[in-house]
Amino acid sequence: MARFDRYMLSQLVVLFGFYGLVLVLLFWVNRAVQLFDQLIANGQTALVFLEFSAMILPGVIVFITPIASFASAVSVTNRLNSESELVVAQAAGYGPFRLARPVLVFGLLTALFMLLLTHILVPMSQLRFAERQAEIAENVTARFLTEGSFVHPAHGITLYIREISPAGELFDIFLSDERDEEQHYTYTARRALIVKTEFGPRLVMFDGLAQVINTASQRLTTTGFEDFTYNIATLLTAGQQGARYIAQIYTPELLDPPVATLEETGQTRAALRAEGHFRNAQALYSVVTAMSGFSMLIVAGFSRFGLWRQVVIALAVVATLQSVDNTMLDTARRTEGRVWLVYVATLIGVVFNVIVLYLATRPSFSDLRRRRRTQRERDRQLSEARA
Repeated sequence: MARFDRYMLSQLVVLFGFYGLVLVLLFWVNRAVQLFDQLIANGQTALVFLEFSAMILPGVIVFITPIASFASAVSVTNRLNSESELVVAQAAGYGPFRLARPVLVFGLLTALFMLLLTHILVPMSQLRFAERQAEIAENVTARFLTEGSFVHPAHGITLYIREISPAGELFDIFLSDERDEEQHYTYTARRALIVKTEFGPRLVMFDGLAQVINTASQRLTTTGFEDFTYNIATLLTAGQQGARYIAQIYTPELLDPPVATLEETGQTRAALRAEGHFRNAQALYSVVTAMSGFSMLIVAGFSRFGLWRQVVIALAVVATLQSVDNTMLDTARRTEGRVWLVYVATLIGVVFNVIVLYLATRPSFSDLRRRRRTQRERDRQLSEARA
């Protein structure tokens, strides 16, 4: 690469890191506050909080990367323009397309970074996050099982255990469930065990009595049982590990989903394939945002009054493309064979940037801009003279 290209690329990378760090902190704090309240309420340590915070970072970074790439391209182009460095480069024979080369390289680097995140790091972190949530949930369950005292693991739930043997056997159980406004349930049992299943922990009670009272009629129904299984996972405030979400599934499985995955997620084949291709589209979109920030400013040329109008227009263009991207994704999810729609916004952005850069190379267009700026300066000087 030429020295100017390396210089501009280094500026883009530095500002991308700065804007990325600021945006990650802003969005991460919002998520971390909720996570902190949940974990601390369950008695977890600061190390667990830091572990969970690290797991949500890849998803946050995916969201802010296109924004950071756009902001860095606008900042670098505006600074080079205000310090006349772009004017010098253009006087040396660098046209708009030539000046766009370091920005394009920067966009491709951010796209590679996005591909690493969306295809590997995000699904990996989301899967680990679900596993750790399930582990924390089981620990919370064990902590609720306190002998000799009434505990309230959830709203409307009261639990009492007289004794817990060293082998984990529970004696003289009392469990009251008043979460249902129409009916209240009370269970008593002489003995009980906690059994781990693939769907979460279960409380198996032996030799007991189930009482159901109808709150409207105040009618009490009692039933004796030899054994009864209660879903103790309903006592937990933490999430449970079960069916995977789309974000937890790796891309090859999304692009060619087996029947088991369709049943697990409850989604159609078109929806899963659209999500898989959308991960590629997200990476390409970061190239478009960087190029949009550069092209809209380079077409304006040099101005002593700044390029804030072009910045606003570039921001509106990026927002419009994002809206189109979301609309196309929803359409591709619902329609079989329309997965290519997720790339429409990126294609529109590429065409838009090529047209803008081409206009910047037109002498007539440049002359028109120069005449308009000259006329504005004359009008300003005339108004100052009159004043």
